Amino acid sequence: MPRPRPPARISESLYHRLNSYALAASAAGVGVLALAHPAEARIVYTHVHHVIGPGDKYHLDLAGRGVIDFTLFNVAVQWCDGLSQYCFGLAQTATRRNSVMGYYSGDHGTWDSALESGRRIGPHLNFHPEFGELASGFASRLSGGGTRFYGQWINAKNRYLGLRFTIKGKTHYGWARLNVGVSRPLQFAVTLTGYAYETIPNKPIIAGKTHGGASLGALAAGSTALFSRQHKIRSR
Repeated sequence: MPRPRPPARISESLYHRLNSYALAASAAGVGVLALAHPAEARIVYTHVHHVIGPGDKYHLDLAGRGVIDFTLFNVAVQWCDGLSQYCFGLAQTATRRNSVMGYYSGDHGTWDSALESGRRIGPHLNFHPEFGELASGFASRLSGGGTRFYGQWINAKNRYLGLRFTIKGKTHYGWARLNVGVSRPLQFAVTLTGYAYETIPNKPIIAGKTHGGASLGALAAGSTALFSRQHKIRSR
């Protein structure tokens, strides 16, 4: 009866190389799987370039559901304050339980904040429902009376409205990016340049952020590259 052969001994360096091959192949397999089933983005971004002229309005549908979440109004010049002055402004209304980040300014009412890029938009921040003003201008009808402006959106470029709205009863956060300039005679030049929202309920979003974290495919590709570098180092 032949004696059993002793198990073959694998050198430590060969063992490490074989292990690296297996890990790299596994990561590559995950990468192929990720390409076949890409991870869903957490932030949905819509790029637009829409001019809202004096007297015009824009219905904002953040999630593309055919539902109006907010309406932006560029109010044309009109008589106001007992016909003693002209006034014009930029305002928004929120539907249902939706609301906008803003602040209260005493006798001047409720205003919408002009957020800079990188600001957090989410729970435990100051949102106000329904109606809010972005900017207003008042010009005296009397000669030499001048024009007064109110609000954070005067000559604002690439500033953000912080938005809170509902999808199927759940709260989501988003932003809308606007450029607002003061033009003559007595009117605002308003351009909406994009908007986005976070698909995960109650999760904050960062103003200006247009995409979520790294996808599964990107992580797998990074893992494959890491194992490849390790193999090269160990093979030297």
